[in-house]
Amino acid sequence: MTVALALAGAELRRVVRDRTALFFMVLLPVLVILLIGATVSGNTATRVGIVGAGSGPLAGRLAQDLGQSPQLETHAFSSRADSVAALRRGEVAAVVDLPSDLDRSLASGGSATIAVVTTSAVAQSAQGALSTVRAVVARHAATVQAARFVTQHSAVGLDDALTLARTVEATSPPTQVSTTVVNSTANTLPRGFSYSAPTMLVLFVFVNALAGGAAMIQTRRTGVFARALAAPVRPRDIVLGEGLCYLLLALGQAALIVLVGALLFGVSWGNPIAAVALVGTWALVGTGAGMLSGTLFRTPEQASAIGPAVGIAFGMLGGCMWPLEIVPPAVRALGHLTPHAWAVDAWVVLLSRGGGLLDILRQLAVLLAFAAGLLVLASLRLRRSLAT
Repeated sequence: MTVALALAGAELRRVVRDRTALFFMVLLPVLVILLIGATVSGNTATRVGIVGAGSGPLAGRLAQDLGQSPQLETHAFSSRADSVAALRRGEVAAVVDLPSDLDRSLASGGSATIAVVTTSAVAQSAQGALSTVRAVVARHAATVQAARFVTQHSAVGLDDALTLARTVEATSPPTQVSTTVVNSTANTLPRGFSYSAPTMLVLFVFVNALAGGAAMIQTRRTGVFARALAAPVRPRDIVLGEGLCYLLLALGQAALIVLVGALLFGVSWGNPIAAVALVGTWALVGTGAGMLSGTLFRTPEQASAIGPAVGIAFGMLGGCMWPLEIVPPAVRALGHLTPHAWAVDAWVVLLSRGGGLLDILRQLAVLLAFAAGLLVLASLRLRRSLAT
């Protein structure tokens, strides 16, 4: 065991001194996490043009309410022609056209139609904008209706009634809404970064383990194994030392991603015991993959170039790039031939359904089978290469 620890320590020091390896193992995952985190948590407001905001106080108030919505970024236009031109240029995703007689119609007890203009080129953004506009208009209409009720049953004017209605609306306690998952077996997915963070953990640990096979190849080419075998060192000690090195690297990278996700983006990793078990099991899968990479490729350059490509392909099939729920059943079944899909499934159970250790036993068993197969195959190949 002492020999194995010494070999693992020497291998780790070699990796730490390799700036290229450190970039791919430490900096690149953090940069991608930061990039996706900024995309997920950044400004997602849809740019919307507004026409007719100056036609009256009610129209102006409605335009103000639209501008205060966090889902919208509003821009006022003096004419419909200017707004439509901006829409065609892609400067806005939709145009809200407030009618010139909006105030007069509402003050007289009538109704008004508000047109929303968009194009098929931004249909997805426009749908989100339309939903938000409808919600804001509905709140505005409720305020106007409340003010009308006051004017019909008292001597208060419409302007004073509107002020009173808005004051009551602002001071009324908000309705508390709570959600409870009533069907824990449903195929729900974690939202936002809670899905991206664990899938990146799965992807990067595996990809960098495959690329890390270059270190074993370099160790063999420099004669470190041969000199170790010249001493009273058994081949199994070398195998154990290499396995321990890859395991520590995988665990270290997984811990880094967990910390970045939790501290910078508030990701909750679910049940602690289940999460630790899943991270440890995936680290064993990465260990087997990394050692196997070191025995399959002939040169460090092959391991560094081909290994990540294979890892990314497995990640795409296994749901690290997109949820497997959106792909055809045949592709989903193909994806589950990789360990990535089982790891992603386990994270979905933990983060979306509030599952615990018992809920992911099936996925853990499959991942342990993958890890055992990779480790056994890598150990046999490494022992064979040491014997020749």
